[in-house]
Amino acid sequence: MKPEDVIIPEEALSERFLAATGPGGQNVNKVATACQLRVEVFKLGLPPRAYERLKVIAGSKMTSGGELIITARRYRTQEANREDARGRLAEMIAEAHIVQAKRRPTKPSKAAKARRVDQKKGRSAVKAGRGKVSWD
Repeated sequence: MKPEDVIIPEEALSERFLAATGPGGQNVNKVATACQLRVEVFKLGLPPRAYERLKVIAGSKMTSGGELIITARRYRTQEANREDARGRLAEMIAEAHIVQAKRRPTKPSKAAKARRVDQKKGRSAVKAGRGKVSWD
């Protein structure tokens, strides 16, 4: 699933605009441009597996009440930060839908085991050849 394919219902979202930090001169002190996007994850209607992966992906951005908080303050305008927050949310949801391939454990072949034993015997012989020389 691609981030642009993700459909996010508006009733699951709530936005708040905060005073941003960083460059911008006096504009930073006057205008609330940073966007705090709060998402009620249960209203997204995700399958259980995707919900669990989203919790892992979100990490500390997910509250115990099932709310995901994304703060965007990268840009100097409200609209750009709103789009950035929604884009990041869509990326997280798209990543949560990706099913991880199960790892199948493999075993070394008989030939590989034989090569390993031969190498060990060779090293053993080299080390056995080292030692104190007696002058008898």
